[in-house]
Amino acid sequence: MTGDFWKTLDGEPPRIIAHRGASGARPEHTLEAFALALAQGADMLEPDLVASRDGVLFARHDLGLSLSTDVATHPRFAARAREIGGVRDWWIGDFEAHEIGILRAVQPMPDRGDRYDGQFGIASFAELLDLVARANRDREMPVVIEAEIKQPDAAVLAALTRELESRDLAGEHAPVWIECFDHEFLRRARERCGNPCIVLLEAEGDWRRGDPRLRELARWARGVAPRKDILRDAAGRDIRWVAAAHELGLEVHAWTFRDDRDFAPFVTPVDELDAAFALGADALFCDFPDTAIAARAAFVAR
Repeated sequence: MTGDFWKTLDGEPPRIIAHRGASGARPEHTLEAFALALAQGADMLEPDLVASRDGVLFARHDLGLSLSTDVATHPRFAARAREIGGVRDWWIGDFEAHEIGILRAVQPMPDRGDRYDGQFGIASFAELLDLVARANRDREMPVVIEAEIKQPDAAVLAALTRELESRDLAGEHAPVWIECFDHEFLRRARERCGNPCIVLLEAEGDWRRGDPRLRELARWARGVAPRKDILRDAAGRDIRWVAAAHELGLEVHAWTFRDDRDFAPFVTPVDELDAAFALGADALFCDFPDTAIAARAAFVAR
């Protein structure tokens, strides 16, 4: 259902973004988590991207590897741990791509269980692009990758550009969008690659409705990605933040919706999803995309 029913910028149903894949059900950022999200019907996939020592982009949230991989169990890498900024870890920038290929993913959130720990490898960006390319052959509407850059530096931008251009995935109409909290980096990526950009808004930032900074972002960005509670008041009521962004021509991609945490003041996670649909959010970052897809269908059926 489209048109007057949905309050999204384009009048289309809100897109469900699989946040780090179906990360509520599988270790995040693995090909298996992304494949499950595709099977569940996610419209978009969101990987975070960091680079190995030899400049290969990998889907990882943290520069440190200990939280989401089994690096600590490999004796050959024991001496590789070192302290940066008071934190001791194994840092991805100290590993070559072939060494990262030895590692296996683990669930970084202990309450989600360890059933799949050690079963899946660490996905490179190239492998994810291959996975989505195969999936898009059979889809009328292509799945979009919305990639968050976690290392906003010149080397990562160069690696991203090479990867996109080598696959003819650079440009305004490519099914790869770029997001980052570093707005200057993101603008450089927009200028260099031409891909649509979604500006992540800091959780601590005072992004009020009508903020003049949003008008400036609207000059070059496709949309903004605020923390979900920015869009409503403490009781969950609409403060017209989404409507104001739409007036500037900006899509609103809200983060992060999870079945197992952080859905107050709503009673259930589905109540929270319904409220976001009603606000007109254009896309929702979800750890459990199947829940959001079912909620969207039920929202229409009422």
